[in-house]
Parts: sequence; C-alpha cells; structure tokens
Amino acid sequence: MSQLVLFAIDICAVALLVFGLYFPRHRRRDLVVAYLGVNVGVLAVASALSASDVGAGLGLGLALFGVLSIIRLRSTELDQHEVAYYFSALALGILGALSTTSVWLSGGLMALIVTVMFVGDHRRMLRHYRHQIMVLDSAVTDQVALVAHLEQLLNARVHTATVQRLDMVNETTVVDVRYSVAGRSGAGAAKPARAGAVR
Repeated sequence: MSQLVLFAIDICAVALLVFGLYFPRHRRRDLVVAYLGVNVGVLAVASALSASDVGAGLGLGLALFGVLSIIRLRSTELDQHEVAYYFSALALGILGALSTTSVWLSGGLMALIVTVMFVGDHRRMLRHYRHQIMVLDSAVTDQVALVAHLEQLLNARVHTATVQRLDMVNETTVVDVRYSVAGRSGAGAAKPARAGAVR
C-alpha cells in the first residue's frame, strides 16, 4: 500500500512541477511531454527492477545513463533551467519507485524538490541579471573598450564580456555578455545592437 501511495505522490508532484511551474513560466509544450515521459518511465523501470532479481543499482544506473544521454545528444539546445527540470523529473520518479521505511520521508523529499524549483526558477529570483549574445558592428580588440561600449549600449553594468568571435574583415564582434539592470524591469537596452536572443 505504501508503494501505491508513493506512486500517487509522484504523479501529483510531477504534475505540479510541469503544469504548475514549468509550462506557465516557459510555455514549451514539447518539454512537457518529455518531463512527464521521463518521470513515468523512470518510475516504471525502477519499480520493476526493485521487484526483480536483477541488480536494482545496475538497472537504475543504465536507465539514468540512457536518459542523460538523450538530454546530452538532443539536436535542440536546452537551457540550464530546462536541464534542471529534467533532473527534477528524474529524481521524483526515483523517489516514487524506491521503497523506504517512511512514506513521509520520500514525500518530503519530493516536496523539497518542487519547492526548490519554485523558488529557484521564480521570475523575481536575481531578476536584474541578464545574459545575452550580441553581434557588434565593429571589431573591438580592447577588453576595457569593449566593456565600456557594451555598458553604453545596454545602459547597464557589465559583469563579464567574453568574445566568442572576432572578425577583422567584416568588422564584427560576437560577444557573450552577462550584465545587471538594477532598477529596471525591461531588457535594459537603450541602443540595441544586432543581438541574439536574451537568455
């Protein structure tokens, strides 16, 4: 009976994680299916292995290796918060399948995972910090001049500026910028350069 209770808690927890947190905040339908599939798949595999003579550790390790390989080899790029949701869905599935002496312990750990994701992915958490890939229409070789130019363009404080590509022929600079716009609610760019998507 305790195992069925854990299954029910896992389903409720992953539903809250996906439909209560992830989808309302990020709106990617394809990853909703992925998170649910990963959670239920790991739950089913771990439950079957715990009831068989096969080494549960070996089987669960192979299942996790397969899932993590899928995450790593995807053709579509994943942001770090999406990888965090993958790991959370995995952890919920494992906690729901493994038999413990206390249902409350497993349920509490599931609640802890969902709570941490709620807080860590909240829009107010470090909301003034931004990350952007920018393409400048000039070749800038001096780091100090580059930072000053970016701060003028973004009207923000630049913390790090890493040059990814410097094209002296076409006079362009591709730079990875991490900056903060304290006191502003928008993207903070007063004079937008040609840039990639804000992350």
